Amino acid sequence: ITVEGELGLGVTAKDVILAIIGKIGTAGGTGYVIEYAGSVIRNLTMENRMTICNMSIEAGARAGIIAPDAKTFAYIKGRPMAPKDEHWEQAVGYWSSLPSDAGATYDEEVFLDAKDIAPLITWGTSPQDVLAITDVVPDPANIQDAEKKTAMQRAIDYMGLIPGTKFEDVSVDHVFIGSCTNARIEDLREVAKVVEGKKVSSTVSAMIVPGSGLVKEQAELEGLDKIFIEAGFDWREAGCSMCLGMNEDRLKPGERCASTSNRNFEGRQGRGARTHLMSPVMAAAAAITGKLTDIRKLG
Repeated sequence: ITVEGELGLGVTAKDVILAIIGKIGTAGGTGYVIEYAGSVIRNLTMENRMTICNMSIEAGARAGIIAPDAKTFAYIKGRPMAPKDEHWEQAVGYWSSLPSDAGATYDEEVFLDAKDIAPLITWGTSPQDVLAITDVVPDPANIQDAEKKTAMQRAIDYMGLIPGTKFEDVSVDHVFIGSCTNARIEDLREVAKVVEGKKVSSTVSAMIVPGSGLVKEQAELEGLDKIFIEAGFDWREAGCSMCLGMNEDRLKPGERCASTSNRNFEGRQGRGARTHLMSPVMAAAAAITGKLTDIRKLG
């Protein structure tokens, strides 16, 4: 899957992978390993590349890979389990041999243009149910295929949405910033930029759950936790939390959540819970305004 061009304002790695899944579907990668390539992928940081590879399973793939390069080696070097001394040079030599050969053929190739990717959200109960935040709730009446029409109607009914409604007019009850998809230190830094000096809406319960103990430690070292707490977020211990309705971190039936996680199936965040997947900055914007919000319009 090749993504070329330059990402626009407010468009993140999460939007890229949601756009890919929206294009090929949740079964588009079934039986495959997906290799991501192109200028957009090369320009991403390692943590953003991880977000994309992380959601390959949501496209049905066995795995997702990106060719190792200088960014990869710099990211690994010096880490506790990384090779050292002469073993490091040997490892880099081997890793440098891994990228696909020029002219390699693939079972299937998909191309996306970065200019066509906007800040995205999911509207239904599958990661492939994705549209731009500036769009409206789709109308099943416009679908010709009977099976697809029925599936869309079921999803819209479950989500409690009305066809034709602007997404930016949809209120949320909860915001969850976390999960293995989008709770790395870079994600939290971007969220901090959005919420610093602002307050979480009085109608929203918002939590931030770092992706690991090390991420939590680094965030606190940088003072990000203070920014989040001052803004009105609940700063939590690392864990899965509301991504899958862990322990008491569950939505009540009918409650709506702007979530940075990877799955929005029926009941994923609690029985009857309504989940909209999006990027960390989009979720942060929703926390401030109390509704689904275009991060590009947040003052």
